[in-house]
Amino acid sequence: PATFEKEILGALTPCTFEPFFVSPEFQRIFIDNDNFVKAVLEKNPESHVEKKRLKIYLLILERIYGISCQRLESVDIKVIPDQETGLDRYYGITADFQFVKINPLKPPKKLSEEELEDITNNITTLSVIEKYINLTDFKFSGFTLVRALDVTESEVISALERDLIDQHSIFSADGIHLLEKRLQTLFQKPDMLLGIAALRKEQVMIIKNDCDSNINCLFSNSKHFTLEDIEGSLWMEAAQGSEVYRVPDLAKRKNRLPVEEQALAAGVRSMLLSPLRYQGEMIGLLEVFTRSPNGLGPLDSHLMEQVTPIFSVALKRGIDEMDKHVQGIIKEKCTAVHPSVEWRFEQAAMRHMERVRQGDTASEMEPIIFKDVVPFYGQSDIRGSSLARNRGIQKDLTQQLTLAMDVMRASEHLRPWPILKEFKHRLKNRMEQISKGVTSNDENAVFQLLTNEIAPTFKDLKHLSPDVAAKIDAYETALDPVAGMVYNKRKDYEDSVFQLNQALSAYLDQEDGKIQESFPHYFEKRQTDGVDYMMYIGASMNESLRLASFHIQDMTLWQLILSCGLAWHTEKVKPKLKVPLDTCHLILVNHTPLSIRFRFDEKRFDVDGAYDVRHEIIKSRLDKALVKGSGERLTQPGRIAVVYSTPKEGREIRQHIDFLTARGKLQNDMEVLELDDLPDVRGLKALRVGVNVAAQAGNVVEMKAG
Repeated sequence: PATFEKEILGALTPCTFEPFFVSPEFQRIFIDNDNFVKAVLEKNPESHVEKKRLKIYLLILERIYGISCQRLESVDIKVIPDQETGLDRYYGITADFQFVKINPLKPPKKLSEEELEDITNNITTLSVIEKYINLTDFKFSGFTLVRALDVTESEVISALERDLIDQHSIFSADGIHLLEKRLQTLFQKPDMLLGIAALRKEQVMIIKNDCDSNINCLFSNSKHFTLEDIEGSLWMEAAQGSEVYRVPDLAKRKNRLPVEEQALAAGVRSMLLSPLRYQGEMIGLLEVFTRSPNGLGPLDSHLMEQVTPIFSVALKRGIDEMDKHVQGIIKEKCTAVHPSVEWRFEQAAMRHMERVRQGDTASEMEPIIFKDVVPFYGQSDIRGSSLARNRGIQKDLTQQLTLAMDVMRASEHLRPWPILKEFKHRLKNRMEQISKGVTSNDENAVFQLLTNEIAPTFKDLKHLSPDVAAKIDAYETALDPVAGMVYNKRKDYEDSVFQLNQALSAYLDQEDGKIQESFPHYFEKRQTDGVDYMMYIGASMNESLRLASFHIQDMTLWQLILSCGLAWHTEKVKPKLKVPLDTCHLILVNHTPLSIRFRFDEKRFDVDGAYDVRHEIIKSRLDKALVKGSGERLTQPGRIAVVYSTPKEGREIRQHIDFLTARGKLQNDMEVLELDDLPDVRGLKALRVGVNVAAQAGNVVEMKAG
């Protein structure tokens, strides 16, 4: 027939499988110059002979003994190098035995039930079948018809799926080399090269097979760009589409961008680009290219469509695994980091991970330094918190001592033992001392007296009378089960501080979340008796943004508005507190850029360099600042104090205060102050102004993104 020239088929002798009539394609692919089956088909000759013998036995079992063996028929996959490209091709070979005749040379041996059962249970074990059947008892005639189909496409895609189950394959030199070889076989293009662009936030990691190392590597076989670097390029065009993007010849593309010129200079001519998505999210780009113009056509685009989904899944798994490893390193070395600088920690962690993979067991995280960042500091401190706590301690200790005194008096009335008189004397002395004030040792001294000396007597004193027992019960009922002491007023104080801190902290987080959208920045806060926060802003923290003087003014104004909100929230929460608390608000203005370094031992950022330490010194000592010549503390309840150093900073702050006064957020009572010198700090000035806490809640903070 006309198809005979194109079909891959041949007629082979039944037992020896020697070809005696084959199609031209069968001849070209499978037969060598000596008219024998190519040796490449029989990589394991012994196994190959065994398989052929087993097929003959199965044919006898089916034809002579009626044992069905059809389900054992299978397609043999043979790998043959292509004569033109040298790349492997996969062929599925099936044998048709319908033209083979089997004639017994003598009556077939009758097999017992046990023998038949042994054969069926070991139907693929040649040595078992040979025990019961002898091939020399049969004559074979006719021929075996063998057909072959090119199954390269399906086999290579299946192999790719198996390879990509290993999520490390995409991010390793060995893995990317193997994937490239697979694709060369699939496309039958020995000069075709593979590239994968992995998108991680705003960074694009280009992975190619150009790593010299034999071990797995991340950075040594990849390059990194930002999305801005490839904006408007053919890669972005491909990423924004949904189908395979074909570039017949890059040299003919007009108005090439620098990144495209780089690719052309590297020898790239014909390209296929396919966007990699996972659950609708863009995660990367699959790229294959050749150095020949028009080397990739429409049929190649069809193949690209078939492999894209499995590369998408593999890339997603690879990115997730890499992120998990990176986050593990960050957690170990740095604990939690702020989202605004997470990219820099990830970068350092990935480089550290790569050095470890290359055998550097002594590798440490590289220094993380951000230069030329502007600091912004503020605090809302609970005024008189120590005094309020001491009052609580004083009342709790007095109550507990009084309850213990009641027990001693009732007991002494019944049993005038000298020791009871001594206990009364010691309790009275403690109460007199505490009435004058509480020192740091009083809590422990009272606890030791009551717990170790007086309370142990209660077990025996209880039996003196019901009245004594009732007073002991009253004492024990008043004790906090955890603290083991009367803890009512202290708990009221701690609950009040906690409640106020929670309100201020939640508001601070809420407002910072809003301003982050305007200009991303580093932010950290602490909660003690009140809240304080530290922010750093600079281009080194976010290279895609430019820091202008406008942003600095905007953030300073935001700090003032934020302090108004914190003051208002204090007033809002105050009626709910068991212990009345007030807050004082402070802002430190220092627009001089400085450098900060992450301290891995302390797991926090700190200023870097002797000059920049001045900012930290000022910040740490401001809570003790006094108005010059008056002895008055700078920070006062319901007022905002803004500390600055230069006349320019002072003028800008005045403008902000005038604006907020006109808006009704601040009182019209601004004070211009000089501060007493602090240790190692001189010449500080301040502006102090009252907050209009009567402002409506909805008008507390209005921040127009700048």
